[in-house]
Amino acid sequence: MLSFVLCDDNQSILDRLSKILDSIFIENNISAEITFTAKKPEELLSYIKSNTVDVLFLDIDLKSNISGIDLATKIRKFNKDVYIIFTSAHLEYILIAYKCKTFDFIPKPISKERVEETIIRLMEDINNEKTPISFIRIDNKNTIINQDSVNFIKKEGMKLLFYTDTRVYETYNSFNKISNELPKNFIRCHKSYIANVNKISNVNSNSNLILFNTKNNCNEIKCNIGPKYKNNLMEVLKNGNFSNNLDGFNNRKRNVN
Repeated sequence: MLSFVLCDDNQSILDRLSKILDSIFIENNISAEITFTAKKPEELLSYIKSNTVDVLFLDIDLKSNISGIDLATKIRKFNKDVYIIFTSAHLEYILIAYKCKTFDFIPKPISKERVEETIIRLMEDINNEKTPISFIRIDNKNTIINQDSVNFIKKEGMKLLFYTDTRVYETYNSFNKISNELPKNFIRCHKSYIANVNKISNVNSNSNLILFNTKNNCNEIKCNIGPKYKNNLMEVLKNGNFSNNLDGFNNRKRNVN
């Protein structure tokens, strides 16, 4: 059974996070339990030094002379394997936090959906020994999602829909702006779609459809291929050439079959 430890200076947040995690463990049949909660850094350090801890939820601003990042740095000196998940309302800490080999960064206020997405990915990581991955901010409300959980992005009017492994995120953002922030494995395949090549399970070139290897409950697990983008997409899939993906492809003139 996995041991989860929580540290936050706010008792109400500790109580809420505990309830959220307990609910996620039950609903997803996860063998885990919360073995300790702490409000003070010293209590956390003392417990971790003498007990086995698999996952640590750690607030960054602990209203103390030692921050969550300082704590994580100390913990990493004697425990290199614990999964550290930071929680904070201060998005500016995200880059510093990842220097501590952070598994995830969950913005406050904490939601069950956001925590559940992290826990599901964490269990996949434990079972498959995957490497922790990168994150992107998809709007101006501090919504951060795991890049590798995104199957495709759809432009629908003024909205962008991010189809991930666990849910669909709706945001109001610029298609061109988000394109520039994505890694090279995201390919513009249609005027209204960007696909994550790493999540593609099949391409039907006759019907111009992309199918995804996804575990989510969304009805739509496919997206269209536009004639303007077809040759570039097929070239990428065949040769792994990511140099002309996304909106950069708009500037190229291609002959499409």
